[in-house]
Amino acid sequence: MRNRLILAATLLVATPLLAQDARQKPGSRNPALVTAGTYSVDPNHTLVEWTVDHLGFTPYFGLFGSVTGKLAIDPRNPSAATVDITIPVSKVLTANTALTGHLLRAPKAADGKPDFFGPTPEDAHFVSTSVIAKGQKAKVTGNLTLNGVTKPVVLDVEFYGAGKSASRSGGERENLGFEARALIKRSEFGLTFLVPMISDEVALKIAAGFTKD
Repeated sequence: MRNRLILAATLLVATPLLAQDARQKPGSRNPALVTAGTYSVDPNHTLVEWTVDHLGFTPYFGLFGSVTGKLAIDPRNPSAATVDITIPVSKVLTANTALTGHLLRAPKAADGKPDFFGPTPEDAHFVSTSVIAKGQKAKVTGNLTLNGVTKPVVLDVEFYGAGKSASRSGGERENLGFEARALIKRSEFGLTFLVPMISDEVALKIAAGFTKD
C-alpha cells in the first residue's frame, strides 16, 4: 500500500512536467524549413557581443542591441544571399555604468578626440559583398563601417534554426536565426585608446534573428 501511494504521488508531480516537455518549440535546426525571400532583423532577439582582453587579467564583454537590417536568401542558392545590418553604437551596454559612460564620453584630450566612441557616435553598418556557403555554415565577407572608417570583415556564420511562430497581429510568421563570429582590430577603426593594455583585437559574437517580410 505504501509503495502504491508513493507511485501515485510521483505520477501527480511528474504529469505536469511530462505535459510541458511534450510541447514543441516552433523553431528547429532543420534547414529545409527556410523559404526564399526577404527577412527583416528581429531587433528584440538580435545581439552583438564584443569581447576584449583587459590588462591580461580577464576578458571583458559588452553588447550592442536594437539592431536593424535586411537579409535576402534563397535556400536553393545560399551563396547569393545578401545582408545589410545597422548597429546603433550609441546604445552600447556594459555591466558597469561608469564604463558605459566612458565609452560615450565627450573628448577630454587636447586634440578633441574621444577615448572611444564619443557622445554622438554614428551607427555601425555592415553590408555583405560575398557569401561562401557550405552545408549549414558560411563565410560572409562584407564591409564594416565603424567610427567613420570602412574595412572588410569576414563573419563565420552558422545556421541556428527556422520555423513559424505566432505574431502579435495574428497568424504566423516565418523566422530564421544564425550565430556568427568575427575578429576585428579596433585600431583599424581609429579606436586606439589604451592599446595594448586593452587588447587591440576584439572578438565579436552575434546572435541574429530574422522575420520574413
